[in-house]
Amino acid sequence: MTRYAALLRGINVGGNKKLPMAELRTLMSGLGYDSVQTYLQSGQAVFTAADADADSLAAELTGAIEERFGFPVDVLVRDHAYLKAVEAACPFPAAELTAKQLHVTYLSAPVTAERYADIDPAAHLPEEFRLGDRALYLYAPDGLGRSKLAEVLSRPRIHKGLIATTRNWNTVVKLVELTAPGA
Repeated sequence: MTRYAALLRGINVGGNKKLPMAELRTLMSGLGYDSVQTYLQSGQAVFTAADADADSLAAELTGAIEERFGFPVDVLVRDHAYLKAVEAACPFPAAELTAKQLHVTYLSAPVTAERYADIDPAAHLPEEFRLGDRALYLYAPDGLGRSKLAEVLSRPRIHKGLIATTRNWNTVVKLVELTAPGA
């Protein structure tokens, strides 16, 4: 059995795509997932499942959510080892920053620097981003809501063909904790 996190993109934001967490837990339990729990209202669920392909679990959950709630939701599923590796590979000094300053955008597939070649890093300083394994790390000293770089990075053409969903550093760390063996 493996602990996973499901990252749901764009739910419960601004009154759109309302998905009550209690109903999500019930749905996931009905799919046969064990030890289901949600974290916050913004689309994180952790669960245990027989060792399976994370993409297959994401596809199953995506289909079940659309069938039950009547709207599509992009879902990424990642296991503890991956989440821990993303945390450990952070290129910014996470311990010295507040959670609002550091974010990770989880991506459905690996990306190369060429995808971001038309973004001038110097134009956005002191904000910065770095690429990781199916992840993009963003340092935004004034927070995501005020970040001009985050605005550029969130344009649909930047992540065309990918599922991309962003979490602040507190959530990144909490998902590692919640998916740890024995959690």
